[in-house]
Amino acid sequence: MKILVVEDEPGIAFTLESDLETEGYQVEVLADGATAVPRALAENFDLILLDVMLPHKDGFEICRELRHRGLKVPIILLTARTLEAEKVMGLDTGADDYVTKPFSPRELRARIRAVLRRVTDPPADDVASNGDDVHRFGACELDMTRFELRRNGKSVETTATELKLLAAFMRNRGRMLTRERLLDEVWGTGIAVTDRVIDNHVVSLRRKIEEDPIVPRYLISVRGVGYRFDG
Repeated sequence: MKILVVEDEPGIAFTLESDLETEGYQVEVLADGATAVPRALAENFDLILLDVMLPHKDGFEICRELRHRGLKVPIILLTARTLEAEKVMGLDTGADDYVTKPFSPRELRARIRAVLRRVTDPPADDVASNGDDVHRFGACELDMTRFELRRNGKSVETTATELKLLAAFMRNRGRMLTRERLLDEVWGTGIAVTDRVIDNHVVSLRRKIEEDPIVPRYLISVRGVGYRFDG
């Protein structure tokens, strides 16, 4: 598989390239945000590792532009920023995951495998058993055949992780799901994902399906336990 690494720090870029090539990936490295969008659109990459702090164009802007142009390739943000709001912003721009610097190569490899597995090998129960399985709630509908979220009839930009998360809630309407259950259903067993990652994806999803994300109608928090989908 081919991975595009967009990272302007030479030491980190070299380490990423060497480690990923050792794992068997083909790796291309860019150091400038201005060249990332045209290169990502010109080549069929399987995944993009995208630093947030880049010269000329930051990772948030790059990710947003790629999604607006219809690119579905998984994107993992590499960020030194630890504020929750900034991580949520990254997910809102269309990133599938983020890894906070400094990170261990082992953790990054696990995140890459998890994201690629979610995209290339979705669980069988994420696929509708019939050709017109559409789950509707309010102004939204999740089309399992097209694996697409629509609001007021228009497609909503969502990541593969957000769609899989929403599909898990659709399968369990009205039932409380613990974070551990969501982790197993969306990320798979044996994957190192923190509760905060799950919470951030829920916050991002609420912004796309709720009339008022601050006072959600559908994605309800069960304090200290998990979430419940009402609707």
